[in-house]
Amino acid sequence: MAVSLFSHDVSDLCLGKPALRLLSLSATVADALTALKFSDGYFVSVWDCRLTKNGCGGGDVDGSADGGEFECCRCVGKLCMVDVICYLCRDENLLSPSAALCAPISEILPQIPGIVMHLEPSASLLDAIDLVLQGAQNLVVPIKAKLGSNSRRKQLKTPTNAIYGGREFCWLTQEDIIRYLLSSIGHFSPIAALSLDNLGIICTNPLSVNYHSPASSAIGAISRCIANQTSVAVVDADGILIGEISPFTLARCDKAVAAAIMTLSSGDLMAYIDCGGPPEDLVKVVKARLKENNLEGMLQEFTNSPSSIGSPSFTSSSSDEEFSPSPSSRKYRRSSSYSARITRRSEAIVCHPRSSLIAVIIQAIAHRVNYVWVIEDDCSLIGIVTFLDMLKVFREHLETSE
Repeated sequence: MAVSLFSHDVSDLCLGKPALRLLSLSATVADALTALKFSDGYFVSVWDCRLTKNGCGGGDVDGSADGGEFECCRCVGKLCMVDVICYLCRDENLLSPSAALCAPISEILPQIPGIVMHLEPSASLLDAIDLVLQGAQNLVVPIKAKLGSNSRRKQLKTPTNAIYGGREFCWLTQEDIIRYLLSSIGHFSPIAALSLDNLGIICTNPLSVNYHSPASSAIGAISRCIANQTSVAVVDADGILIGEISPFTLARCDKAVAAAIMTLSSGDLMAYIDCGGPPEDLVKVVKARLKENNLEGMLQEFTNSPSSIGSPSFTSSSSDEEFSPSPSSRKYRRSSSYSARITRRSEAIVCHPRSSLIAVIIQAIAHRVNYVWVIEDDCSLIGIVTFLDMLKVFREHLETSE
């Protein structure tokens, strides 16, 4: 059955995927903000392009240019709003965030080798899984594109979409691969029905922060969460999971959320980034603390941002009923304090160690996350299980069934 499953190539996973929008490596942080604003996803791809007379090599994408030269382009990384937010939270950028936005995106581009890899559409699904297990988060795959005229070809100089040598590109993620495997889950019997405990795939040392601690203390953890595609757990003194600070939620916020991170507690930040928009009382707290700390530049950016006055700057296609929040959040809602207003976007998606692998996969896909928190019956945090952990299980199963 494994042979049948992997008789298809990765081009099957590209069906219906949108073409990547290009962001040049020579762009500024402000350019990245504009690209992210109009992006359909959390991330934008960053490309390094150069002209050569000898054509491309080493896996670079080849496109013809004027004068007999070739434009060689390669996707060298990806950016999301959280990269910008963490950059603005640096000490040297707090006083003048507007000046920081003029810096080249190389200042904020994550320097993680192999985080983005090129892959030919004829490659096998097994090749794709192996690259992901080696650390790739996004696989750049060519998709068919038609160049109807010379004017379209001239767009190679300043393209909107990544089009080179007559080809457009999409990228595949861990979620795409997991969704594909889910459609053929019968090939993985009986492991799909085993519990997380039995499979031994629960990571018991996830990144976490105390509910009452400053949100700024979580900046390093938030950055690491982008790299491993998870979130920062927010817990109380007893280790009870209250919610999370999710990079996926922050990625839909305005850059002014950096001011909230630098002035609020972790619990308040969860309320601030809720998809209903920041509460007015929290907005006042942020402004007051920016003034106290003489952060006039940050205050100006924050005041001019629509999200700072209660208007949500991100969108959600999910309904209230879609989310399965952490049960422990209910007791915090009983408080009249604004810092206790934890709602759906801040609540964590949870399971138990006895949950089956298939159930957790469906749960994660339904909520568009790459992970699920694992808790005890009393809501104390045990750990986290990720798509990467699940892919390791599937890969090992394929090895033993060959």
